Amino acid sequence: MDLDAVTKQSALHAKPDGLTLQYGTAGFRTKAEHLDHVMFRMGLLAVLRSKQTKSTIGVMVTASHNPEEDNGVKLVDPLGEMLAQSWEEHATCLANAEEPDLPRVLVDIGEKAAVNLHQDAFVVIGRDTRPSSEKLSQSVIDGVTVLGGQFHDYGLLTTPQLHYMVYCRNTSGRYGKATIEGYYQKLSTAFVELTKQTFCSGDDQRTLKVDCANGIGALKLREMKHYFSQGLSVQLFNDGTKGKLNHLCGADFVKSHQKPPQGIEMKSNERCCSFDGDADRIVYYYHDAEGQFHLVDGDKIAALISSFLKEPLLEIGDSLSLGVVQTAYANGSSTRYLEEVMKVPVYCTKTGVKHLHRKAQEFDVGVYFEANGHGTVLFSKAAEMKIKQLAKELEEDKKRKAAKMLENVIDLFNQATGDAISDMLVIEAILALKGLTVQQWDALYTDLPNRQLKVKVADRQVISTTDAERQAVKPPGLQEAINELVKKYRLSRAFVRPSGTEDIVRVYAEADSQENADSLAYEVSLAVFQLAGGIGERPQPGF
Repeated sequence: MDLDAVTKQSALHAKPDGLTLQYGTAGFRTKAEHLDHVMFRMGLLAVLRSKQTKSTIGVMVTASHNPEEDNGVKLVDPLGEMLAQSWEEHATCLANAEEPDLPRVLVDIGEKAAVNLHQDAFVVIGRDTRPSSEKLSQSVIDGVTVLGGQFHDYGLLTTPQLHYMVYCRNTSGRYGKATIEGYYQKLSTAFVELTKQTFCSGDDQRTLKVDCANGIGALKLREMKHYFSQGLSVQLFNDGTKGKLNHLCGADFVKSHQKPPQGIEMKSNERCCSFDGDADRIVYYYHDAEGQFHLVDGDKIAALISSFLKEPLLEIGDSLSLGVVQTAYANGSSTRYLEEVMKVPVYCTKTGVKHLHRKAQEFDVGVYFEANGHGTVLFSKAAEMKIKQLAKELEEDKKRKAAKMLENVIDLFNQATGDAISDMLVIEAILALKGLTVQQWDALYTDLPNRQLKVKVADRQVISTTDAERQAVKPPGLQEAINELVKKYRLSRAFVRPSGTEDIVRVYAEADSQENADSLAYEVSLAVFQLAGGIGERPQPGF
């Protein structure tokens, strides 16, 4: 490790004095102008991680659903997963090291992680469409090259596409070809195969309007749509030709504001969906005949997919376990529907895709979606082998058909991570196969009205939680206050949790009516403000 070269190069990517950042579930995120040093250092870290794992590591430059002026970076581990927890700590240490300490911190990480410095390193890099992303990805490349790492810069990619590339490269192409063409072909072939019987019947209703959040999803969906055009026609809105990334559009906007994005024309009962800025989240929605807006979020996506998968899994009769993983944000009605109507086991984990992903890996077939529309389906290696074997061997028609269907579903999901394009194709295939309209899908169960609010606090660490974030342990008295407030309303619950990236506390409340959910959310916000060191303006009723 040439520490003199690192020191020299680092001076060109100097860390601003006093700036402290933490690597969370979403990696690092902040204003783009504060990230140059972080990008350079994540290039260094990616080389060490690659040497340690003897694998290709990914670096994605994106801030997902954040405003356009923000940016961020996250590392992708060998099988397309989030960075390992112990390396998140290394990332935080390295990003926050003052300039003179950088060589020492780098050596410390190498020693703690038992990195063989003579091992070759290979890093792949992708970026979103933010104005700052190209320059920041060059800083990553500077970090990789100064430590002698090899790299491939894929340029503009969705986040899930980079995860896919990493997974492909580390499985010697068994998962798929590590090219954008390979990604398009793998997903679209599985989609066309899965839906071919449906579209032979002359169904010409398969048109979908897609809000691309003025982000990378528009670019990639435009390139890909001709691959599956015989089965699905997609119309792109907020495609980045005008309008700012994630501004008044995108999955996060639609979910949090419970209204359609700007820039999309909706007729009654038309299926519409929104991606977020880096295309790893998706939500659906429609207007009914009365002009009322209906959101079909991640909970309903999980319900649709798991109820669809249950049938062929039972049909092949190989007792493969199916489980759904949720967070505390899942609507209470969705949990009841899955457990009581569909008889599918449901598990709750802490918020953050790495927790859901880890829990889903415990099943033969694990379905996880956050309410915000981020999720996928994971098939264990054993389940995948069994299904593919049955698809080849079985002679009995119904069983073989079920196994073939599951085989196509396996290929259609991006099993490395949640992927808006992949999830969209799965949903469209299921709706077509089941002959369901978006209204019939929405009617699987009725969501309890809910409200999410944010409270600014001086230090988010004053709040700590347990029971998959559903109970506050600190500060003293807060959970008791929440319990008393919840008692006032029917079918109600509420919880609070600190943000992973900024000094705010997130409040969630649901109840039997929107008015009661709003009141409960306001009252809980007030309790947080008073007991957890709220700053700025006090929460107001009516928000």
